[in-house]
Amino acid sequence: MDFNISRRAVLGTGVGLGAGLVTGTGTAAATRGAVAIVGCTVIDATGAPPRHDMTVLARGDRIAALGPARSVRIPGDAAVVDGRRRFVIPGLTDAHVHSSGIDTVDPPLYLVNGVTTVREMSGYPTLHEWRRRVAEGTLLGPRSVIASPLIDGSPSLWTGLGAPYVEVADAAQARAAVRQVAADGADFVKVYSRLSAESFTAIAQEAHRLGLEFAGHCPDAVPVTAASDLGQRSFEHVFTTWYATSGHEDEIRRALSRLVVEAGDYNGWLHRVHPLEVTAARTFDPARAARVFRRLRGNDSHQTPTLVMHRVLDLPGTVDADDPRLRYIPAEVRAGWDFAMQEIYLDGRTPQEAAEHEELFGHRVRFVGALHRAGVPVLAGTDTGTSYVYPGFSLHDELELLVRAGLPPMRALQAATRDPARFLGLGSGTVRQGAAADLVVLDADPLADIRNTRRIHAVVVRGELITPERRDAMLEAVAAAARTVPPGVAVAGCRC
Repeated sequence: MDFNISRRAVLGTGVGLGAGLVTGTGTAAATRGAVAIVGCTVIDATGAPPRHDMTVLARGDRIAALGPARSVRIPGDAAVVDGRRRFVIPGLTDAHVHSSGIDTVDPPLYLVNGVTTVREMSGYPTLHEWRRRVAEGTLLGPRSVIASPLIDGSPSLWTGLGAPYVEVADAAQARAAVRQVAADGADFVKVYSRLSAESFTAIAQEAHRLGLEFAGHCPDAVPVTAASDLGQRSFEHVFTTWYATSGHEDEIRRALSRLVVEAGDYNGWLHRVHPLEVTAARTFDPARAARVFRRLRGNDSHQTPTLVMHRVLDLPGTVDADDPRLRYIPAEVRAGWDFAMQEIYLDGRTPQEAAEHEELFGHRVRFVGALHRAGVPVLAGTDTGTSYVYPGFSLHDELELLVRAGLPPMRALQAATRDPARFLGLGSGTVRQGAAADLVVLDADPLADIRNTRRIHAVVVRGELITPERRDAMLEAVAAAARTVPPGVAVAGCRC
C-alpha cells in the first residue's frame, strides 16, 4: 500500500502564480497572517456538490472569505497557495486516539496528515499541558478534546499494565470517581468494559448531574440499548454493540454474567469474550438489529468503529515489518507495541481462534455498513496508540475501511470532519465563511477515490499554513526525534 511518505508524495508540486506563491521549493518557515487558496475545488463536507474555481481566504483562525476566484480580493500580505487542479476539504478529526506523550512525535504527525482535531480517549496531565501550549502558540498541534482516565470496574482489566485508570467497586465509588475527574478538568468521562450495571448507572447519573458527557466501551454487564438510553454518547470499537443484534443475545448475556477476570488479565478477558463475539457475529439478526439501531439513532448515540485497529488485532499478518511509517516511531513506543501484541492480544491465540479472527474482521466491516444504512452516526477514529496504528497516517486507512464497509466517500469524509465537529461541540468541520480555518489541500479528488485524502499538498491549522516544504521538514524532524528519544523514556497513553 502506498502511504505517500516519500519526498515526492509528501511535498507535491507547486505551479507558479507570481509573487507570494507558496510552492514546494520555498522557505520552510511558518506562514502566518492571511492565507489564500486560489482557484481550488471546494468540498465543504456538507454533502453539497463540489464548487470549482473557488478561493478560500483565511485570516487568523477563521475563514474570512469564500467565493468564486474572480470575486475574492486577495490581500497583499496573503500567502497564496495555487489551488488549480487541487481540492480543499475541512481539517480532519481522529475521534479516538491515545497519544504517546512525546510532543516531538504525535502532534506534528497529526498535522502533516491533515488531522487538525483529536479526541484523546485516555486523559493524563501531559495532554492538558499540550492543549495549553497549543492555545498559547508554543506547540504546533491539533486542537484536542480530552477524556478522563478510564473508569473501570473492580478488578480492572488495566491493573498493572500502565494505562491511566480509576477502579470502582460500587455506585458510591463510581459517583466519587466522576466528581474527581470533573474536578481534574476532564472534558468527558471514559467508561470501560468491566463496570457493573450499578456502577455504570451511577456514572451516568453523576455525569448528567455535573453536565458531563460519557463515552467509551459498553460494559459487559450493560446492554448497548440500556447504555444508550442512559445517555452514552459514543460506543468505541466493534465488539460490544453487536451482542444486542444477535439472535442468541440471551445466551451471550448469561455467559457475560458468569465471566470472571482477574486484575490486569486483559489477555484472559479477550480469550473469554472471543467465542461470544463469534456467536454474535454469526447470529446477526436483521430484525433485532433494526430495533437496536433505531434506539441508537433516536438517542443520537454514535459508533466509532476503529476498523484499522481491529484489522491489526484480527489480522496480525497484515502488519508490515518494513512499513516506511516506522521511521517516525520511537524505539520505545514500538517496543510497547510489540509487548502489547504478544502479551495482551496474541498470547495463547490458537489456530482456530486465528481463523475465527479473520472471519470476525469481515463481520466487523459488514456490521459498520449495516450501522450506516440504518442511519446510526459513525465517527472516524483509529485507536492510535494501539500496536501499529500510526498517529495521523492511520486515519486515512480508517477512511478507506469505512468506504469498504459501504459508506460513500462523502459520508466517510463527513465522519472525519462535519460529524465529529458537531459531536464534540466545536462548531467547525466544514468549509464556509466564519468557520475555523482548519483546511487540507489535496492533489486529487477524495470523492472519486477516498484514498486521495493521503495526497496532501498543504495544511492550514488555525489559520497557519503548513506548506509542502514545511511538511517535509516536519516529517524529517519527527524522524530525527524518533531516533533520539532516550531508552527508558516514560511513554504515556494506552491501547484502549
